[in-house]
Amino acid sequence: MRLTSWNYLHGLPTPLSESTNQGLSEAIAALRTDVLGLQEVDHILGRSNNENQVARIAKLMGTTHWAFAPSVMGSPDEDWMAPSTTDVKVVTESIVGVPGYGIGLVSKIPVTSWHRLDLNVAPVGIFMKLPRNGTIKRIYVHDHPRSAIAAVLENGWVIINTHLSFVPLFNYLQLLQVKRWAKTLPVTDKNKIIIMGDLNLRRSAMVRGINWNSLSTKLTFPSWSPEVQIDYILSQKVASEDVIAIELAPSGISDHLPLSVDVDQ
Repeated sequence: MRLTSWNYLHGLPTPLSESTNQGLSEAIAALRTDVLGLQEVDHILGRSNNENQVARIAKLMGTTHWAFAPSVMGSPDEDWMAPSTTDVKVVTESIVGVPGYGIGLVSKIPVTSWHRLDLNVAPVGIFMKLPRNGTIKRIYVHDHPRSAIAAVLENGWVIINTHLSFVPLFNYLQLLQVKRWAKTLPVTDKNKIIIMGDLNLRRSAMVRGINWNSLSTKLTFPSWSPEVQIDYILSQKVASEDVIAIELAPSGISDHLPLSVDVDQ
């Protein structure tokens, strides 16, 4: 079973990868993945042609098992609101939902149930280097609410996808919260729990903690010349030597490279 985490950056082409740009269908085909955790995806937002990006990717993967978890309602580039108790917090193939931005999961393996965890917003922001108008600019960015989404798969695996805060220390506290939450999910085999996503943490020892293993040490950011790993696939029981880490070339989409591993079912 191939597992992939990808910060999709709402499909934005990278300014420094024009010579290697692929279409989305080519990029998804190249992944050849069974489960795909997506971060920074849009749901019927104007900036991405009012497209349900997770559903589109699911169609390209040939599956109907997908879900979108909005971190904010509306566009992160404009006025947005945190999801309320009346908003649909796990959008599936049977529900359209309202415009939002957040994370998603797509699986070729049937999903028996979906689960969501809300994470608090950091009280401060930081300066970040981001692609804007064809160049990389240093911009002060406020944080927004975060979440984690989990899929219980028919084969017994539980896959958790998340996108943590970019604010140092706050993201570590969020990761601890996700790890605690993992223990509460309907797990039939504790050997089959995965946490994946853009954790915004650069120290692998901090990411792993005491009881978790990082299954791949591939550098993922920035995609055109990777210098650091901030995207991870974690397991409590599976060891890195028991998986195959996949080499993936830049597609020209997003400022993150996808991170993939093959694990035994």
